[in-house]
Amino acid sequence: MKKHIWIKLLVSVIFLVTLILMTLTFISNKYSKKIQDSFIENEISRQLLKYDTALIKTERNLLTIASFNSSLDCTLIGYKADIVKNISKKIIPAAELPEKYLHLLANKRVALVANQTSQVGNEHLLDFLVSKNINIKKVFALEHGFRGNIDRGKHFNNTIDKKTSIPIVALYGKFKKPKREHLTDIDIIVFDIQDVGVRFFTYISSMHYVMEACSENNKKIIILDRPNPLGDYFDGPVLKSKYKSFVGMHEIPVVHGLTVGELANMINGESWLKTGTADLTVIKMQNYNHSLHYSLPVKPSPNLPNDISIRLYPSLCFFEATSVSIGRGTDFPFQVIAYPDSRFGDFSFIPKDMPNMQTNPLHENKKCYGIDLRNSPRDIKFTLKYFINFYNKFKNKDEFITRSRWFNLLAGNSKLLKQIKSGMSEHKIRKTWKKDLENYEIIRKKYLLY
Repeated sequence: MKKHIWIKLLVSVIFLVTLILMTLTFISNKYSKKIQDSFIENEISRQLLKYDTALIKTERNLLTIASFNSSLDCTLIGYKADIVKNISKKIIPAAELPEKYLHLLANKRVALVANQTSQVGNEHLLDFLVSKNINIKKVFALEHGFRGNIDRGKHFNNTIDKKTSIPIVALYGKFKKPKREHLTDIDIIVFDIQDVGVRFFTYISSMHYVMEACSENNKKIIILDRPNPLGDYFDGPVLKSKYKSFVGMHEIPVVHGLTVGELANMINGESWLKTGTADLTVIKMQNYNHSLHYSLPVKPSPNLPNDISIRLYPSLCFFEATSVSIGRGTDFPFQVIAYPDSRFGDFSFIPKDMPNMQTNPLHENKKCYGIDLRNSPRDIKFTLKYFINFYNKFKNKDEFITRSRWFNLLAGNSKLLKQIKSGMSEHKIRKTWKKDLENYEIIRKKYLLY
């Protein structure tokens, strides 16, 4: 009898030990799975970081990365894996894709249209091409100069680049278009300039003249395309031909929604050059589309220092024809609006002379009062509300508009100023643009590359 009791007791103990071991095994496996999943997550994060870095440090050789599925049932080491899908890719400007254009420049005499934005990673395009033994004969410099440190509207002289000893020819001042003698010793012009997507930003006017010179002198032009930081939309009055000028050469809206490459194709395709068409090649970007946000790595001009100033630029530039300051002579140009009268707002600043950025700013050394727009939404779009609001604040309207002709050139017509003076709302004014914008949309679609 005792023997049976001991047998039963032994069986119970064995069963209990087995149960404990099974429980411990289950817990161990679960914990191990967590460790494995954690390892996988960390390893994938490390590989994605490695991928991101490789895009910059190499010439974008594709990095193979394993990925995980929704349940993390995946592996980099011994597990079932899939290719990473929907990885966020960096926008790669055309200048950083030398495999697409260096062969076009080999054994050619080349001129550049370039400035401080013409970068190949952290290297200037001029230096990069010289290092690749491309025969650069000269550089054409636009408004603000080759280094981008000359005030708006200031003329500058031809000079020599100190680093390379290559001549720099000014295309802003006495003449804005390359002369025949500038082109006799070249075969190709390469245009690599960062635009901001606004009609009155003069780099695209310079591009027009360079294309025209190439057409007249049977020279090739290559556009190295760059993102448009306002490329997600188009808006504003379409320019009327009567109001063509260097701050508006094309029948496009204030915000045109094109890259420089797309606009160059439009200029050719719509026969806007006086001499027919240019022998044009556009080198496309990688990973770009018009809905993507792009933060400029180098400021395109002295008074557009950051993303929000660029987003506000088309709305605030109309104030350049008025007695109201938009922050020139401060560290935040095109991000504030003010006038030397405390009735205009609680925010205040005093414009100062700022060499290489703004000399002799409007209302220099006077305290100006108004509004601060630096916290505006990142995707803010073109609007007339600021202009109309400040116009209405002036008791004497003649003290507001100081250069009517200049306003009309910026607007691309004489109607807009009349509409504002008559008291029309922005909503009603916009209705008068509708048909022109619909027609422009049809034209624009023909030239979209992205």
